[in-house]
Amino acid sequence: MQRYLFAFQLLLSLLFMGCHHKKKSTSMPPMKIEVAEVVSDSVAMSYEFVTHLESGNVTSLQPRVNGYLQRSTLHSGRVVKKGELLFVIDANLLNTTLRSAEAQLLSAQAQEAEARSNYERAKPLAELNAISQTQIEQYRTTYLAAQQSVESARQQLQNARLQVGYARIYAPIDGVAAASSANEGDYVGVGTPFSTLTTISNMDSLKAELSLPTAIYLSVAGDERAMWDNRDLLSNIRLYLTSGEEYEYAGTYDYTQQNISPTAGTITLVVQFPNPEYRLKAGEYARIRCDLGGRKRQVLVPQQAVQSIQGVRSVWVIDSDSVAHYRPIEVGATLGKNYIVEKGLYEGEIVALVGGGKLHDGMKVIPVKNR
Repeated sequence: MQRYLFAFQLLLSLLFMGCHHKKKSTSMPPMKIEVAEVVSDSVAMSYEFVTHLESGNVTSLQPRVNGYLQRSTLHSGRVVKKGELLFVIDANLLNTTLRSAEAQLLSAQAQEAEARSNYERAKPLAELNAISQTQIEQYRTTYLAAQQSVESARQQLQNARLQVGYARIYAPIDGVAAASSANEGDYVGVGTPFSTLTTISNMDSLKAELSLPTAIYLSVAGDERAMWDNRDLLSNIRLYLTSGEEYEYAGTYDYTQQNISPTAGTITLVVQFPNPEYRLKAGEYARIRCDLGGRKRQVLVPQQAVQSIQGVRSVWVIDSDSVAHYRPIEVGATLGKNYIVEKGLYEGEIVALVGGGKLHDGMKVIPVKNR
């Protein structure tokens, strides 16, 4: 009898514990989830390029006269100023040509003076019919020819002076000079191995080529815009150095290259940046970020709310009944701490900020607004 009583008590105890456990499990409150509202704002489309900087103007120094290089003051990589003397070519032969031209001009001027004097003396005689009309015409023709000879000699002298001047080569612009392969004593000039003595890169401003996919360009610029007129397409052009630091001077649009790349399907926009302290170097790589087109209304979602698994971006949307729903979305560029939503979310919806790993579709939650 006692054995049956013990078994009955044990059965009651197990039933009571089961009821208590069931009651406890059904009474657990929903999980609290921090949420934020999806908003919209008027923003410009931001785009980032990775490119390199180039000199805005590279000038080649080519001798205009041939001769032996007598002196060079050039040091590779040094900053030179416009008008600074860089090379001197031996001008002895040119000076000889100059002196010969001076002598020819003096001789032509003497012949002109004699011809003028003969013509002036012959004119009164012609009026008195003391000489024939043919003779006076010969005097006049000789005088006119002498005048032409003087003008020709004067032009030759001017050319000889220019040739002598070309023996001294000055920097045409401010910039950084490249190395020269010509040494003092080398024969330089047109037709020689040293037809170019050096190049000078203008460093006051540097340019960068931005390759923009044609599809993005057309979506921003439209079909009716002239391809070469994009001065109002780019704004807020900022350059970021390799260290990640933002360059202090903003860039400006310069021009658009004429041809679209047939292989890459891109259109190239050229921008330039001022470089007054020569802080930027030609050839260095940089990131350039700018805004494309005008401002448009865009849907924004906090980056904190977006999960990325195997390239798929998603969020947990909390509906009006506080139930969580998984939803894949497509996002574009970043704007501060937000993503620009391209597809999948609408203004006013509520998304979970944290705890996405603990959620499952259809789960009841307690939304807590993010402050």
